[in-house]
Amino acid sequence: MSSTVDAALSPLEESAAEARTEFRYWQKRILFSSMIGYAFFYFVRKNLSFAAPHIMEEYGLSKRQMGLASTTLHGLVYGVARFVNGMWADRVNARWFMAAGLLACGVINFFFGLSSAFAAFAALWALNGWFQGMGFPPCTRLMTHWFPPHRLATTMSVWNVGHSLGGAGVAVLCGYLVAIDWRYCFFVPAIIAMAGSLFLAIALRDTPESLGLPPVEGTEHTEVAESEPMWRTLRQLVFTNRYIWLLSLANFFVYVVRYGVVDWAPTFLKQARGLELAKSAGWTVGAFEAAGILGMVTSGWITDRVFGGRGTRTCLVYMLGCSAALCVFWLYPSTSVYENAAVLAVAGFFIYGPQCLIGISAANLATKRAAAASAGLTGLFGYASTLVSGVGVGWLADHSGWDAAFLLLFVAGMIGTALFALCWPAQAHGYK
Repeated sequence: MSSTVDAALSPLEESAAEARTEFRYWQKRILFSSMIGYAFFYFVRKNLSFAAPHIMEEYGLSKRQMGLASTTLHGLVYGVARFVNGMWADRVNARWFMAAGLLACGVINFFFGLSSAFAAFAALWALNGWFQGMGFPPCTRLMTHWFPPHRLATTMSVWNVGHSLGGAGVAVLCGYLVAIDWRYCFFVPAIIAMAGSLFLAIALRDTPESLGLPPVEGTEHTEVAESEPMWRTLRQLVFTNRYIWLLSLANFFVYVVRYGVVDWAPTFLKQARGLELAKSAGWTVGAFEAAGILGMVTSGWITDRVFGGRGTRTCLVYMLGCSAALCVFWLYPSTSVYENAAVLAVAGFFIYGPQCLIGISAANLATKRAAAASAGLTGLFGYASTLVSGVGVGWLADHSGWDAAFLLLFVAGMIGTALFALCWPAQAHGYK
């Protein structure tokens, strides 16, 4: 009798083992292919900051004009696109959505490199912002569908390495390309993005269910509600959650600091510190991005292992560290490449913790039913910050000098710290 039962159960057990093996394979493939794919988006997004000083010189543009085109218009459009595309990304195939967005960004960058008028620069970079908004939302959908909530912070902190890989890669690449011709800073990344789009189309898949696999553990109960009207889901899971709103507000100030450094540090280091842009400033900003890798990975580990998945608490600690490092970079007038790189690396380590965890925390609170939309809302506030980090910093630097601009960034860091403190009581996730 016992052998008969064992024989009857054996095929079921074997099938379950095969399903677990297949699930783990796809988890790794989705994680690393989407991480690499998102890094490609940075090659056609952060390249303009290295070409900007040369474009300004060649066409007689002011810092305010360049800030308007490169940061403010682009950032506002990107923020709206993150939110709008986030609502749709919760309901469409992430594979094709992400690949199409990267392809469009590559095409736009190619035409930007052919342009020679301020109006064309501003319009094309704003359009690039819209299609950039098709990168992060599908990744949020993928991570919340393939990984359980108790592992999401650690997993997403690894995934967010793509941010720094892309940022550091384009910084070093464009540091050399700009020495040849600033237009190469757009032509070469455009080719990389087009190839990356093909890579995503081949490597990605959508949800476990699309491959005939079971839903990820701990989130099964949400499946019954996936047919609910979009606005009802958003109202229940996103718009009535005060912590998602606080995280969104905090993200505004995180991005003021992040983009204030990334977008203006090359120009600041050239004009205020006298560093050679072609190589020295590129490696210095590259250090900021590269250190962010360690900052993101450690922030996810600390969130899951120390704070029980409560990313808002980790954000508080990291934002304090970033504000301190930014103050040192501002007040210590070093002309050493190594010293500037070291201080920026510390700032990058700390700022990329909150940058990574805000979207993760919002997605977990909203559950996978509205993960992309909630992360899109935080992104909308984050990129609205370009009103400050773009035109604001550029205007202050033009009229009051770089000291005033960096005082603004330091104050932004402290306000962000206070908002994270208000999020201390937030739960780890919204699953029951």
